[in-house]
Amino acid sequence: MSSRLSSAPWGTLPDGTVATLFTLCNAHGTTVQVSDFGALLRSVQTRDRGGVLGEITLGFDGLDAYLDNPWCIGALVGRVANRIAGGQFVLDGEAYQLPVNDGPNHLHGGVRGFHLRRWDAEPFETASSAGVVLALTSPADEEGYPGTLDVTVTYVLSDDDVLALDVRATTDAPTIVNVTHHAYFNLEGPGGDVYDHLLRVPADAYLPTDAASIPIGEVRPLADTPFDFRGPTRLGDRLRPETIAADPQLARVNGYDHTFVLRQEDGLNLAADVHAPRSGRTLEVWTTEPGVQVFTGYGPHAGLALETQHFPDAPNQPDFPSIVLRPGDTYVHQTHFRFGTTR
Repeated sequence: MSSRLSSAPWGTLPDGTVATLFTLCNAHGTTVQVSDFGALLRSVQTRDRGGVLGEITLGFDGLDAYLDNPWCIGALVGRVANRIAGGQFVLDGEAYQLPVNDGPNHLHGGVRGFHLRRWDAEPFETASSAGVVLALTSPADEEGYPGTLDVTVTYVLSDDDVLALDVRATTDAPTIVNVTHHAYFNLEGPGGDVYDHLLRVPADAYLPTDAASIPIGEVRPLADTPFDFRGPTRLGDRLRPETIAADPQLARVNGYDHTFVLRQEDGLNLAADVHAPRSGRTLEVWTTEPGVQVFTGYGPHAGLALETQHFPDAPNQPDFPSIVLRPGDTYVHQTHFRFGTTR
């Protein structure tokens, strides 16, 4: 393979198959590692304002740590990301019970979701990009979901410092689909916290949740709440113990684990932008999805997850955008991570 694209064995899975790690590199030296196990984003390295290349995502050194990955670090999550209350939903008059793996709820696809599956991989490159297409067939009744689902996810790293994620899925029977990507970013580099990061989320509302982190069905305005990130806001100011303790929503999860309702037009819309003042690194997240889950709980506060997705518990919330996929239709989810620096 060329200097833009390389691959290497990454370890042996419990079934005896060998996982592969693909390395993508662009003209600026930005480097991304993707694995066919879990469709993982293993690593992202970008330059700081001084031109020094450094890691900006959380992850593990070896494959073995990802075989038990309850935090879904770096993984593509599905068949349905986030939570479904009681693991139960009704589709076309038929009731379904999914495994519960988060207290009373179904979370991130269940006991063996997409993040614990090996995907078929096909690397590729063009004159200005490198990428890999990963494909998976999820059979009917896997983790309790109806319908056989064929999924592809394409990662593309381009010379304009954009990592593009494109997820598509089709089914042979009505089912539900809501895929997200679960990278944790720390633009100052792993090992510290994200308190000095400046976060902006161009949303006007968020989804408050109950004690089990299930949306209560209300779309609540952000104004005059600690959820208002419409202007660049230092995360540490919102994650002070006294600030968290003063808001029941924040206190319950020791920070943020909530969906922000994005302003939507056709195509990609800005979900979040982040600036790390010390390193000068920036990150913009653009997506076709109606929401972004802002999660600060790992570590805690060691990384920032910005999970673009449809809303949690959507099958049980008739006012939320539908996540039903029917035969003949194609599920499409696009998210772009745009990397940069400021002086």
